[in-house]
Amino acid sequence: MSYLNSLRLHFAGTFQASISTVNNNPQNFAAAQSGQPLDYQWNAGGDAAWRLIGCRITAAWMADGDPSAQNDPILSYVIADSDRQVTAKLVDLDTQQQLVSTIWGLEVRICAPDGSTLLRGKFVPAAFIDLWDRVPSGDEDEGDFTLGAMYQSVLTDLDWGDTSASPFLSQLRASAQDGRLSIKFNVDGYDMSPNSPDFTRGRIVGTIGPASADEPEHMLRGRQLLAPAGGWKNCSAVVDEQAGKILLDLGNVLPTTESGGLMLNLGTIALICQVPGASPNDPPQQLELGSIAESVYTAPDWYATTAGVVLLPADRQLTSDELIALADNPLSITLTPAGGTPTTVLTEPPLGLYVRADQFVFRLNPGDKADVRLYATRYGQPYAKANVIADYERLQAAPGLPVGTPRDAIDFPARVKTDNHGMATLRIKAGDPGNPRGAIDGQVYGVRVKLEETSALPGGYPSNRWEFISLLVWDEFQADEPPTWYGSLQPIFQQYARLYPVMDHFLDLADYDSVCANRELLLLAYGLDQSDPNAMPVTRDLSSSRRKAILRWLSEPGADGKPLKGTAPAVDHAPLKVTPVPKQDAAAPRELGGKTDAINRQFGPGRSRS
Repeated sequence: MSYLNSLRLHFAGTFQASISTVNNNPQNFAAAQSGQPLDYQWNAGGDAAWRLIGCRITAAWMADGDPSAQNDPILSYVIADSDRQVTAKLVDLDTQQQLVSTIWGLEVRICAPDGSTLLRGKFVPAAFIDLWDRVPSGDEDEGDFTLGAMYQSVLTDLDWGDTSASPFLSQLRASAQDGRLSIKFNVDGYDMSPNSPDFTRGRIVGTIGPASADEPEHMLRGRQLLAPAGGWKNCSAVVDEQAGKILLDLGNVLPTTESGGLMLNLGTIALICQVPGASPNDPPQQLELGSIAESVYTAPDWYATTAGVVLLPADRQLTSDELIALADNPLSITLTPAGGTPTTVLTEPPLGLYVRADQFVFRLNPGDKADVRLYATRYGQPYAKANVIADYERLQAAPGLPVGTPRDAIDFPARVKTDNHGMATLRIKAGDPGNPRGAIDGQVYGVRVKLEETSALPGGYPSNRWEFISLLVWDEFQADEPPTWYGSLQPIFQQYARLYPVMDHFLDLADYDSVCANRELLLLAYGLDQSDPNAMPVTRDLSSSRRKAILRWLSEPGADGKPLKGTAPAVDHAPLKVTPVPKQDAAAPRELGGKTDAINRQFGPGRSRS
């Protein structure tokens, strides 16, 4: 079970991602320690808050495939974030891996118009994937305005209110026997203009459905359609044999006319099953399984009310012959412009082979192990006893800063085999990178997995460029004994003070007396689990050894009641005051922004980012 289910609801509204941009530039880390000027980029005052704003439930579908009754109050409810804790946080993995931004500490609620909570659940932290240029005619100078991406996760620790008034919610509650629900949402139309009333906001549409404990949390174990030549983004589908329908998710696939705008008119979209001809020399037959007219998906309310999820065929059930054909033959999507001929834009890979890591972002200390769960499928079904090979993946380079080295700081097997359920575990062991980046703690690595047999497929395999495992491996840190401010902790606090200047509203992390005055608060914040929205640092980039040193230092004050100051260095390095964040000049050229700039560093300048 997953969000792509007959039983599901759709929602639409606005999200806010008020990210801080000072740590986007890798060169700022050394500058923050040395007192050099910083590159603030376009939102230095951001606080990393991630919010849901005005998200209303736009449609709901019952388990039998019928829409919910018009008098079901579910259609008057909203999707909201928490009413009992601070906002969730959105942070990058590392300054050299900004393309897996993760939401931490999000609580999702279904609320009635009077504000009462019908459902409350914890969003398991997840990173976005499938970032792409959603506006095909977008100018590169527009930065992140034209980009789209998606998040998929599960809601756990479900706390239900009185759902008896809503038949839909009663069904959804009954489906959650494993105590979880599946959620997926698409984001686009992000506004980076500081003078706009929608600054740091964008469009969000999403789906919530059932989930089971034996399914992946961050991916769909279904049919995977990939873009063979770029231009579109990959998507997933599920064949519901009992209902005789295919649920196809086009939510993060269709290009838009403008940033956050309507779907671009591409002609008729058709879902095809390519069936072999009667003899080996005959061309494949194109078995059409349903289509979507341009008048449907370009309608003003289509995206908000469907989140891009469509059921095909729309006017009938699949026949038994079609279901048999689907079991062992690839799906594809074609476009037919008015008066034109069909063009294939997405297709299942050869033999329907696919493998991906469920969770694909990890933070590791020396000595840690990450057990990465891999799921292999063949035409959407678990692929048992398959050989999966693993290798290093290239990440973002920066002038003078190595990336992915030394390689021996991570260790993983070159090959693993899936079990009878198509699942394998890739264990990645972390060592000590040895501080290869100087002022930046640790090193980032990428690991890509693929099915061994896809290496020999004629014509190659259309891999998704974003589907690799990202790891931040921290350096081992040795504090002075006992830890003191001047001995080893001042550089850590000072760097955070300058890279995250919004903290200056509360305290000056670069100043010993300010830190001492807030000792109890810092003890609490640094002691929280990183999944807590109040955890410090908000960037989640503090190693275990550094955190332990900070907590020990804060909890063991000297005779004066303050954490130990130690002996000042012979050369007086006075604490740096946080430089006031400059105001954005409305006439200044627009910055490319974090994601656009990061994409260009990893893949080179240009618009081929699908």
